[in-house]
Amino acid sequence: MADVGEGGRSRRSRRKPLDVFRDAPESRAVWEKLPGPVLEAVARCDADRLEVELSGVAPHVREAKTAPLYSVAYRFASWERLVRRLEPDWPAEDLYMEVEYNNDLDSRDSLSDVMSVLVEEEGGQELSQLLECLDARFRAATVPDPDLSLRPWIRPTKERPEEELGEWWKRKPVRVPWAG
Repeated sequence: MADVGEGGRSRRSRRKPLDVFRDAPESRAVWEKLPGPVLEAVARCDADRLEVELSGVAPHVREAKTAPLYSVAYRFASWERLVRRLEPDWPAEDLYMEVEYNNDLDSRDSLSDVMSVLVEEEGGQELSQLLECLDARFRAATVPDPDLSLRPWIRPTKERPEEELGEWWKRKPVRVPWAG
């Protein structure tokens, strides 16, 4: 049975669109200033990502999905939200689980993969500067984890030798975001 509300409209159709930049004001500010060529490069990266996300899904899902869930904008915002969450002034009232931390570190991995394409474009240095700033804040809110104490719960999804992993996989939060 359909999920229908007042006026015969689906409740799903009345949902607010996803705000990719929710709780990520720095990413939003940079995005609003990106020049056309950078946005076009982002669109190409997103088109490639959409194909990855659509591979192996049912045809009716494939036809309905027009944008990737893990767009470049989403990955930047996700990384910013994680960094902000680790900082001391984040209100710890929301639920955040280890699996989300793992996903956010994976998002940071994928940003490394797309940045080489994006910084080649005139104006792409703004994205590079944003990423460098967020990475520095991440380092400030974490400490080295030479024993990889989080590895039983936090593991990269891509198989790589440990020495090839980004530094974010080898650090642990000072303020653990999933502890209540």
